[in-house]
Amino acid sequence: MALTPSASKELLSELRVLVVQARGRVAQTVNSELVWLYWQIGDRLRVEFLKDGRAEYGQRVVALVSESLTVEFGRGFEKRSLYRMAKFAEVFPDSQIVSALRTQLSWTHLRELIAIEDPLKRRFYTELSCVERWSTRTLRSKMDGMLFERTAIAQRPTDVIDQTLATLEAQQQLTPDMVFRDPYILDFLGMPADFSESELEAAILRELEQFLLELGAGFTFVTRQKRMSIGADDYYLDLLFFHRPLKALVAIELKLGRFDARDKGQMELYLRWLNKHERQPWENPPLGLILCADKNQEQIELLELNDGSIRVATYLTELPPRDVLEKKLVESIEHARSRGLGG
Repeated sequence: MALTPSASKELLSELRVLVVQARGRVAQTVNSELVWLYWQIGDRLRVEFLKDGRAEYGQRVVALVSESLTVEFGRGFEKRSLYRMAKFAEVFPDSQIVSALRTQLSWTHLRELIAIEDPLKRRFYTELSCVERWSTRTLRSKMDGMLFERTAIAQRPTDVIDQTLATLEAQQQLTPDMVFRDPYILDFLGMPADFSESELEAAILRELEQFLLELGAGFTFVTRQKRMSIGADDYYLDLLFFHRPLKALVAIELKLGRFDARDKGQMELYLRWLNKHERQPWENPPLGLILCADKNQEQIELLELNDGSIRVATYLTELPPRDVLEKKLVESIEHARSRGLGG
């Protein structure tokens, strides 16, 4: 009996899925084996380097190995590649960790990661790449956007960062410090020099997909201008989201000017209302994010808003030069760590 057009289409569709899935598994297996091979080569080269300790000896070894392997196996064993493999084994010396990473990250991911000199920063991007399943392009974008420096965890003492990352690695569990950042870069909104809060909110809703990307993975939009009736008074929350990994509602208030201490009281009211009327039994208590154009850091510290359920962050509608932003972020991190915030 001949296949009908619809049956033929269905059959081909099923077979295409099988082919695509098989190719994906093959590619993943090949990548995993390549990562393991490159680590083993790098580890062996490091052992050889240590035998003599002189840079000249290491250079001769790499030149010899590169020439021999390239003749026998072709491209992929250039001197630069061999040095990169040795660097890979240096920054990831534990074979068990590498064995786990090679099933989750590609060699192109790892090439980006081993170029990061700060061990904590490297670990931050490594763990998030695994947990949030970033593509290499996404990883590069996050690094270029200085995500680590903008994330709240960067301002914590080193031991707190280490403990938080260990929890993330062991339990795949994010904390608010790993979710919230400061500042938020909203240059994609294309705002004019002078705008109102309602125009800012409208622009965010127009570019909601980009805004969600800037907020980070795990956020889902719930509603805008959430009405809260308290007695005879009605209040309206600008934006309401839900964060799946944190299992919590996230209330966002937009402020055009500098943060005012009274903004904290307003957000506390909103969170208590959400906790009473909107929170589901399986959810964690709601969280609040006050997005403002500027803030007084000492005021934030006195109000103890570096911890707890309410966070305050600035937003930038125009992206400053990278060196200017980087300098500001580094100074902020150094200031926070010197005061032992979150320790």
